[in-house]
This record gives sequence, C-alpha cells and structure tokens, in this order.
Amino acid sequence: MQLPYDRVLRGDLVLADGILKDGYVAVRGEVIAAIGQGELPPARQVDDFSGRAILPGLVDGHMHTGSAIGFPGIEGATMSAAAGGVTTVCDMPYDVPRAVTNAGIFAEKVEAVHRWAHVDVALYGTITKTGGVDAIAGLAEAGASAFKLSTYEYDAVRFPRIDHPTMVAAFREIAKTGLMVAVHNEDQELVERLTAEARASGRVDPIMHARTRPPLAETMADLEIFEIGLETGAHVHIAHSSVARGFEIAEAFRAMGGRASGEACIQYLCMTEEDLVRLKGFGKCNPPFRTAEEVERMWGALVNGQMAYVSTDHAPWQREKKLGDDIFACGAGLTGMQSYAPLMFTMLRERGLPLTLMAKYCAENTARYHGLFPKKGAIRLGSDADFLVMEEGEFVFDEASIQDRADARWSPYHGRPMTGRVAATYLRGSCIWDGTAVLARPGQGRFVPRQHRESALIELDIG
Repeated sequence: MQLPYDRVLRGDLVLADGILKDGYVAVRGEVIAAIGQGELPPARQVDDFSGRAILPGLVDGHMHTGSAIGFPGIEGATMSAAAGGVTTVCDMPYDVPRAVTNAGIFAEKVEAVHRWAHVDVALYGTITKTGGVDAIAGLAEAGASAFKLSTYEYDAVRFPRIDHPTMVAAFREIAKTGLMVAVHNEDQELVERLTAEARASGRVDPIMHARTRPPLAETMADLEIFEIGLETGAHVHIAHSSVARGFEIAEAFRAMGGRASGEACIQYLCMTEEDLVRLKGFGKCNPPFRTAEEVERMWGALVNGQMAYVSTDHAPWQREKKLGDDIFACGAGLTGMQSYAPLMFTMLRERGLPLTLMAKYCAENTARYHGLFPKKGAIRLGSDADFLVMEEGEFVFDEASIQDRADARWSPYHGRPMTGRVAATYLRGSCIWDGTAVLARPGQGRFVPRQHRESALIELDIG
C-alpha cells in the first residue's frame, strides 16, 4: 500500500521550460517527492490552488539584510521575503559595523541567520581594503555562495574600493575556489568628478544622480573587471547592470574565453529617469535608473538570454535616510523584496511573455550561479519543497503591507497596479505565508552553504 505524502499542492506548475497545467507536486518531509497531473496521490494534507500558478520559491541573488542595522536586519528582511514568495536570499557581506571578510565573521553571521531568519539564506563573502586576500580560501570553505568586491568606495571599512593590484590578486585566489566574484561596477574617478561639478554649480536635484553616474561609468568598470577576469581565470559577474551594453560586453568576453556574466536588478526593467525625478530619494539607487529606451533594451537582453538572472538589490534603509532636497545626501538603495514576485509577474503579463521566464531568471538560474541548484530554485524530484503561489487579479501594491520594521515600510512601487499577488509561500514543505500573515518563526530559515564549487556559467553555457 502506498504511504500518503505529507502534503500535496495542486495548481499550474510553472517550470523553467514549460507549464504543467492542472498539475500537482507532492512533498515528503522537506523535499519534493512526486510531480504529476491527473488524480492526486494520497496525502495527509491537500492544498488546492487550482487555476493559480505554482512556481519554485524565488531565489534573490542580491540583497542586503545588514547594511542599515547590522545582523538584526536579517529578521525583517526575511519576513518581507516570505511575504514576497522568496524562499532563499543570497545576502551581501557589507553589514554594519563590519563586512564579512573572514571565516570567523562568516560563522557569526551563520549563527545570526539561525537566530533570526524566516527563509533560507546563502551568504556572500568579501575582503578588506588591504591584506584580505589570504582569507578568501577560508570563506569559500565556510560555504560562501559567491564573493563581492567593488570598484567604488562607499565606506573604507565596510564597503571599500578594491584597487587594481589587490583585485588581480583576489581574483586569482577566487579562481582557485571555483566561485563567482560579483563586482559593484562604477568608475569612482568619473563619478566623483561629475558629482563635484554638479555640487559646484548648485545642482543637487534628483536627475543629477543619473547625470553624475552615466552609463559610461558602468561600462568602463565592466571592461576593467572582465579584463582582470580574463587574465586570472576568475568567473567575474556584474552585480547590477542598468544598461544592456553590460551584457553585450560580458558576451564579448565569453567569446574570448573569459568567464563573464551579469545580472539585472528588477528596477532596471521598469523604472526610468522620470521615476527618479518623481520619487526623489526614494528612487535613488546605484547604478541609477536609465531612460525608457534603455528599459526596452534591457528586456531585449533578458529575452535573448544574455542575462544571468534578475535580482532585487533590496536595501531597507531607514525612511529618514531617503528624505531631503539634496539627492547626493540621500541613501542609495531600494526596498524590493516583497514587491519582487508581484512586479515580475505583472511585467511578464503586461508584455505577453511566459511565466517560465520568472521561474528561470528569478529562481533556477540564480540557484545555479550561487551553487545552490538543484537543492534550490526548481520544482523537481529531490529538491527542497520551496514554492510560490501566485493569484492573478487586480491589485495595488501598498508599502504599508511590507513585513519589516516600521521605518523600512516604504517602496518605490507604492501605488503601482499589479496583476498578481503572492497567495502563499512554502519553505521546505511548510507554509510560511498564507496571503495575509507570515507564519514562519524566527530561526525557521537556515543557512544554505554552496552545494558544489563548479561555476554555473559552464553549466548554463549562456551566450
């Protein structure tokens, strides 16, 4: 006699390569044990989402839990993730008051994840401004999913610019680990000069944020990092390209034998310079929003398979840091975790594009690049039973619904019409969001170490 499964979910299963209409996925323990169509197998519990889309739980490859308030930020950010259908976050290492630059700090952050997280968490590592290269091997051994370095300095200790000689040495060491190194890609010399000139002329209005960080500031940095990658053999990844040219440059370096890739943050698929003027500080992020024409080119890069994945760069700054008439004094970064799934779903529907792109670019590809696949990112046998259930309809995103601390309940997407909402989120077989409330407990989320040390770039053979 067949033993019943613990839980069966019924609905339209959205996979990276197709949609299984009126399908089911069965869970035993914490993993997916059966996938099919037709008559449901016996189960202790059946969750019927007929007519709704069931996707793999999203994997956000780029977000910041601790940039505003340190490790305790893990709690609110991962609550917001649960409400947004994101079941795994890949968290950046630039925490207050110190970055994750060695295995000891990494272990402390893993403990913090196990204390506060509501969803599963993978972790980036980074290096100190000087003398940090020797810690790279230890961070990889501790389970880092990727590394992050920067060509632009925001803080000499927490978020430093890594100079060229140090970056070459770091890339050589990272290449030995097989892990990806993502890079914040803006040319500091150009940005600082343009910003100084703008301030000197009295121009501190919102549009000057975009004018002082032009596309050239990005592409100059892209060429730098990919050249170093070509020299050292490292898999180098643009952490956030706001222009399609970045993906073209990555493609050119792959053709030369380099291991080069890049991601787009979701805001670069919808937000424009006009939105920056409208939102003021609440629309400030680095790199900045571009033109409506560039947004169309970005969609072309996605549909043509030039992007690695789509992320949020979620940075829940305190509301007060986004206020003021001087755009240069406002904090840079957007909230985007809870709006991630509804916004991507909506944009695909608006453009008549298949939901399979959401499963591919917001879950499976991200998991591959961070070495978490097949444990994460897919509806397949043996994978963790992580699911996102989307309900289609007419909704409006309300920043007051954000499941984070009170001063982080703001959004550049406040008031935007959405054609979908997150009806439910499941983490390893347990419902952690029921459409109205976060059901997960602090610490229910786990640290997810990288599962293997092969570059996803080779597996995907993109471009």
